[in-house]
Amino acid sequence: MKKRVLSTRGILPGRGLDRLSEAVEVVACPGTGKPAAADLAALASGVSGVLALGNDLADAALMDAAGSSLRVVSLASMGYDNVDRSAAAERGIVVTHTPGVLAETTADLTFALILAARRRLGAAAASLASGSWEVFRMHDHLGLDVHGATLGLIGYGQIGRAVARRAHGFGMRVIHHDPYAPDDDLSAPVDLATLLAESDIVSLHVPLTEDTRHLISAGELAAMKPTATLVSTSRGGVVDETALLHAVREGRLHSAGLDVFEREPMGAELSPLVSEPHVVTLPHIGSATEATRAAMVDLAVDNILDVLAERPARTPLPGGPAVPRARTTTEARA
Repeated sequence: MKKRVLSTRGILPGRGLDRLSEAVEVVACPGTGKPAAADLAALASGVSGVLALGNDLADAALMDAAGSSLRVVSLASMGYDNVDRSAAAERGIVVTHTPGVLAETTADLTFALILAARRRLGAAAASLASGSWEVFRMHDHLGLDVHGATLGLIGYGQIGRAVARRAHGFGMRVIHHDPYAPDDDLSAPVDLATLLAESDIVSLHVPLTEDTRHLISAGELAAMKPTATLVSTSRGGVVDETALLHAVREGRLHSAGLDVFEREPMGAELSPLVSEPHVVTLPHIGSATEATRAAMVDLAVDNILDVLAERPARTPLPGGPAVPRARTTTEARA
């Protein structure tokens, strides 16, 4: 009898789900929207693996609904803040994610936000579309230069380094703050206070943890130059959105570019940042190219197949196990 794997979506980019279906029985949630936690739990009984997206909640309730057969929760995402890592560790479950395959694509999107926010391209495009361009004036739509500016990277992992490589093509000075990153010839390490004070553009590349939640709040924004731009393609909770809105509206920050928000998805109840003319906003599309999203699903599927074949997972979470812990007799009966 084939093992069963729950996929939180019935349709995903690429052929990953097809490959998974050839090896296991796939139980997929109907539709393409985000399923409710109760719907996932109802389908989870007896599955050996869960294939989930980064915004799906993989908590103790879902793991318990699956039962003692669950060996792996595989995320088609680099971020993993919606997974209860403690619950997974207690149950001997491997949790995996998809680093590496999306770094270059997300770095491209980061630079698109830098250019759009710094040059105020959104407001200029809106003016054109509204029919307001009736005369050429030298003082219309003035932005700030990107070339030659100082770029400060908070978080210097795969994506941060990919952004640094692009910045060198623009003749930028690059500095970074990341106590865990090794030095290289692309960027100079500095403390956070120095980075905030000296950067013309601050770009965020950290995971959302208890330590990084609202890492950028009123105090940090006040420490930045009034001509600076804040860009985030990391996780929405890293930025205090209320503080950011006040800083931009009051002219204490030049601009911002956001691909992530504290509340995702938004639906019709939009954040006020979306309509702010000095803020460029996107709906969490940092990795959204055909090739990259397909590669993310492929890696997530490979992780499931490896674990179920009793091989180490290819990309377990940092500090997490690559193989499931054997259940005790008591746990297996629970």
